[in-house]
Amino acid sequence: MDYLQRAKSFRTKKRLGQNFLICGDTIQAILDNANISNEDTVVEIGAGVGFVTEELVKHAKKVIAIELDEDAIKELKKIKCDNLEIVHKDILKTDLSEFVGSDSQKIKIVANIPYYITSPIIAHLLGEIDDLNNKNRSVISEIILMVQYEVAQRIAASEKSPSKQYGLLTILSQFWADCEIVKKVGRKCFFPSPKVDSALVKLSVKQKPKLDLSDYKHFRKTIKAAFSQRRKNVKNCLLAGGFLKENVSKSLEHLEISENTRGETISIEDFGKLSEELINNA
Repeated sequence: MDYLQRAKSFRTKKRLGQNFLICGDTIQAILDNANISNEDTVVEIGAGVGFVTEELVKHAKKVIAIELDEDAIKELKKIKCDNLEIVHKDILKTDLSEFVGSDSQKIKIVANIPYYITSPIIAHLLGEIDDLNNKNRSVISEIILMVQYEVAQRIAASEKSPSKQYGLLTILSQFWADCEIVKKVGRKCFFPSPKVDSALVKLSVKQKPKLDLSDYKHFRKTIKAAFSQRRKNVKNCLLAGGFLKENVSKSLEHLEISENTRGETISIEDFGKLSEELINNA
């Protein structure tokens, strides 16, 4: 199937960050990693002109294609099948729980999205760290996400990764999902070709958060402060974030974390302990 020629026939809109996936092998990798069966409802975010959509409908019970571009919607309507629903809407304004039937079966997400809104979309799908009852996350089982390769590295990072990779996006993603990079995707796999490589990331959504904490809002405040100034140590970041000096010093000492430690070298688990310690010592 000549995806390239079909993509060239469509007038892409740079303002919408449109880069259409034209690699058949990568489309197959999406299908394989999503493990789609005829019992699955799949929500595709950023369906574009339907290259992935037309394959999804062959395997899923139902495909709900969410697309913002009116011209792309016209192309999607050319896909003739009974199990495709096209939704002309902004994903950030969409309540995914509306697509779940009375049987409460979970949905799977497939997304090839504009890279400049990756973080807001992840937050919309999973909810913030202190959003324990997020309606979107409660109905999602898995997310197969195409993102910029550097962003994929940040999503799947750990405190042992290079410092620029591990941060707030890491903790947000891993707090509510098991995350892995499943395939690096070169820039030539898209039209128009972006200036950076991409990657497929799989997020398997958890039923419970990664940590059991007494105050999730406080944990969010703690990590936000810790990563607010990357060149400063965790003590100075917490002080700048409004935490009391005596409390910070006492908490770090009790956990045997050096005051000169930087946030990007502290594990998610240790951040949880630090947040709890700061509460106890307040």
